[in-house]
Amino acid sequence: MSFWRWSSSGPAPRRRRAARGVLWLVALMFALSGLLRLGGETGRAIAAGLAPQDEAALPETDACESPADIAEVLALLKTREAALREREAAVADRMQALAVAEAQIETNLAALVAAEDALEATIALASTAAEDDLSRLTSVYENMKAKEAAPLFAAMDPQFAAGFLGRMRPDAAAAIMAKLDPAAAYSISVLLAGRNAAVPTE
Repeated sequence: MSFWRWSSSGPAPRRRRAARGVLWLVALMFALSGLLRLGGETGRAIAAGLAPQDEAALPETDACESPADIAEVLALLKTREAALREREAAVADRMQALAVAEAQIETNLAALVAAEDALEATIALASTAAEDDLSRLTSVYENMKAKEAAPLFAAMDPQFAAGFLGRMRPDAAAAIMAKLDPAAAYSISVLLAGRNAAVPTE
């Protein structure tokens, strides 16, 4: 009798308390597992709740399509860029044409200067030759006898004859004038006097 009392009052309550401790430990573990699951579900729910808002806030980039106004501005910019390129090409062509024209003008100017120089040289040569011819002819008339040269001067135009007589030595010109007809001599004298009338005396 006493044995069963001891056995019922001794180890059995200890085993019950141990079993209750194990049950409490298992319950605590279930509770922690539930909390962890609840926390995971809550995180996923929060993420799921925020995801649509973030996706709605971000623009759609799957097709990379621009709005209509931006596309229109881009088209205008491309058109202007093409027009500017055409203008630049036209300006480059004009500059090249101007450069070619300028080179041609410089070549023509050089040729014109060379032609002017050649013409001046020709005129100078002709003037020198004419002067030489007049000087020789004047010398011939001076060395002729007055009675032989007078008929020649009488046949000349008075202005032409006055030109020769003005270049001759005074004594030779006077001898020829003395042999001329008085009317012809007077005309030549008037021309010779009028040729120097405009010369300033002071």
